[in-house]
Amino acid sequence: MKRLLAAVLAVFSISTFLSPAVHAATTAAVFPSEIIGENFPDPDVFEQNGTWYAYATNGSRGTVPVATAPSANGPWTIRGDAMPGGPSSAWAQPGRTWAPDVYPNPDGTYTLTYTAWHKASGRQCIGVATATSPLGPFQPVGTAPLICPLDIGGAIDPNTFVANDGTRYLVWKNDGNAVSQPSTLWLTKTANNGQTVVGGNTAMLTSSGIIEAPDLVQRGSQYVLYFSGGGYSDCNYLTSYATSKSLGGPWTTAYRPLMTTATFDSHVCGPGGADFVGDKVFMHGWVNGGRHLYVADVGYANDYPVVRGSRVRTEAERGTLNHCWVRSNAAGASDGKVVAYIDYADSWVENTVFAPVAGSYTLYVGYANGSASTASHGLVVNGNNAGSVSYPVTGWDNWHESAVPITLNAGWNTIRLTKGTLYTEVDYLEVQ
Repeated sequence: MKRLLAAVLAVFSISTFLSPAVHAATTAAVFPSEIIGENFPDPDVFEQNGTWYAYATNGSRGTVPVATAPSANGPWTIRGDAMPGGPSSAWAQPGRTWAPDVYPNPDGTYTLTYTAWHKASGRQCIGVATATSPLGPFQPVGTAPLICPLDIGGAIDPNTFVANDGTRYLVWKNDGNAVSQPSTLWLTKTANNGQTVVGGNTAMLTSSGIIEAPDLVQRGSQYVLYFSGGGYSDCNYLTSYATSKSLGGPWTTAYRPLMTTATFDSHVCGPGGADFVGDKVFMHGWVNGGRHLYVADVGYANDYPVVRGSRVRTEAERGTLNHCWVRSNAAGASDGKVVAYIDYADSWVENTVFAPVAGSYTLYVGYANGSASTASHGLVVNGNNAGSVSYPVTGWDNWHESAVPITLNAGWNTIRLTKGTLYTEVDYLEVQ
């Protein structure tokens, strides 16, 4: 969302991410890289013939700022305004040209789908422009918006999606927030290089809060629908997702958001407007009053996304246990259960975790230690001794975190905690 709104968390079936106190500092995690150090919000990115292109919401750089780079990580150079003539003068007025979506067509042309300020109503609607170069200039097509449901607030945040079978769609949001109505992410089939709509609209997700900036990805076993939530104007903005086996739904929203200010340990403020391109994710985050552009590695664990640098929680009790037990009804523990009685020479708990790429990560262990002094567990990563995890005294059912640096392989890894000194219960593992 590009309008100034009160910063509130959306009412999704997701949990706000809260981090307990951490007892050990570490610098092993690799956080998103800032690649455009000025205002460049709501990014849309693609790669073609070895060049990366990125587009942003209107600002001091023009109606549709465009940047290029030789790689996803840069260096990035802002090239100017891809639509210098502005949105369609037939139905739109300058300003509030938001969230551009540029798609390279099979015939060598490019389609820009954009949100613009509807003159007749003052709402936002979606229009189309075309060009023969990814740098533009894009020329508006037609004398009316492509999508403009004024009775439900208008339309914003277009995202082009082409399924594996070649069918082309547009994912978009009705701006219910502008008229005190629920907002829905819709799927609409398109034709003629995205210049016309075909048939009706299919509802995907609906929220009474803020749900916006959709980005749809097809994986081998399912579809992943990314979206932003919370007020875009501060660090409450976040990125979450929902999955479905079918474009027609039903869609299941992730239990926890994928990227928040907290999951990045405040290294990105309000990570949203995300665009997932292969093994990269581009997002904006607030820096000194502007939304700068960031990039991070992303991988898929059984077709569920994992972003490097964003904490991923694994409940310890869901792992493999040897000569120890699950304790239920653990007051204050994540999901109410912990692994207890890791008290014997042959006691251990082992969990599998996923790393998008090989390299350095931080392992956080949620724990409670009611022993008389600092306790520990042995740490085994992928079958190799990786030292130990220390746990300062907290008291039982007083949950804290301890952190250690680890090195992981790309893909699945095993982490085993073994009997160390004294006694500690384990709540969860988080990898960042």
